[in-house]
Amino acid sequence: MAGVVVVGAQWGDEGKGKIVDWLSSRADTVVRFQGGHNAGHTLVIGNSTYKLALLPSGLVRGGKLSVIGNGVVVDPWHMIEEIAGIQAQGVEVTPETLLLADNASLILPWHKDIDAAREAAAGEAQIGTTRRGIGPAYEDRVGRRAIRVADLADPAAIDLKLDRLLAHHRPLREGLNLPEPDGAKLKADLLEIAPTILAYAQPVWKTLDEKVRNDERILFEGAQGVMLDVDHGTYPFVTSSNVVAGNAAAGAGVGPGAITYVLGLAKAYTTRVGAGPFPTEQLNEIGERLGTIGREIGVNTGRSRRCGWFDAVMVRQACATSGVNGLAITKLDVLDSFDEIKICTAYKLSGEVIDYYPAGLTDQTRVEPIYETMPGWSGSTKGARSWNDLPAEAVKYVRRLEELVGKPAALVSTSPQREDVILMRDPFARA
Repeated sequence: MAGVVVVGAQWGDEGKGKIVDWLSSRADTVVRFQGGHNAGHTLVIGNSTYKLALLPSGLVRGGKLSVIGNGVVVDPWHMIEEIAGIQAQGVEVTPETLLLADNASLILPWHKDIDAAREAAAGEAQIGTTRRGIGPAYEDRVGRRAIRVADLADPAAIDLKLDRLLAHHRPLREGLNLPEPDGAKLKADLLEIAPTILAYAQPVWKTLDEKVRNDERILFEGAQGVMLDVDHGTYPFVTSSNVVAGNAAAGAGVGPGAITYVLGLAKAYTTRVGAGPFPTEQLNEIGERLGTIGREIGVNTGRSRRCGWFDAVMVRQACATSGVNGLAITKLDVLDSFDEIKICTAYKLSGEVIDYYPAGLTDQTRVEPIYETMPGWSGSTKGARSWNDLPAEAVKYVRRLEELVGKPAALVSTSPQREDVILMRDPFARA
């Protein structure tokens, strides 16, 4: 049995969609274990581009079972829309190819209302949410008032949950100047879509347990990045769930022994969407070049990503908190045109050199990056599929990242195309 977890080792947008799609050729099942439809994954296959937010990336590669785990908060209306969208592109989606955990919590229209209103009311203290209701949905889950997938088959359960939801949401909405919540309408809307959603609903923990016992290969797909983890990220500028690899077991309903390898993804530089500290950000021509060449636009939000040099301190810390075994370096080709490249190797804080990212918000904004400069390369890395195809300076750059992060490179991605990957170590071969 082999269970590989894919996590982002930066602030998300590291190219997980492509890497998960590539690895899924070696897997039997692909599982999403946290987040919601705020996770934009782009897959480029030939002349076709698939943009996923909620659905596991493995769906696009035929013959694989895809699972939405209990750790994901699910907008059922978006799920229906996203399924229809990729079906229109020729991807088969059926209850035989896609399973939805029956104990997953739902994102409701009320959650999106609150998310947007609270963010707007925060003014300069906004944290840059996608306003898709992810955070409020997780709040209701922890508050034990969430409507879950299984409840769609039980109108009486919806009534019970609605009483608790209304007791919480009425005063909250009143304080945010939102209209009175209409419980009857929400129930009617949920029951209308219930048959479509319930067709995919299963006790997925049971299915995954059978696959573990049958020694099958499972790929666990995370969303966002470790530095957006609600505990280990740049709090409060984080997502509302645990992104670290340890959550893959809880968010899928398997034991920790089902995980045999953790692959940490990192761009060859660094990007971030939305607000929050960013030590190596380049608010200059370099940042603009990285963004232009790398086409750094959010898949879901359409927002331009902030760009900067590779931060080895941050990636090393993300690898430690997620138990990363190997790295996948993505977008190496974006650096092809740079004469010199910088890497952050440490921080300076109040005159002291430190080798970690502090937890305090003020300290996170005050750290100063200490850079090491390496020469760029004149040749092209774009489309390379062999280590020997890379310019010598590009090889040295990857090797230096390995040294600074303390993890070996397992994969290097050299373009958005599915097969443009250099494989050094197969994560599934570990077990």
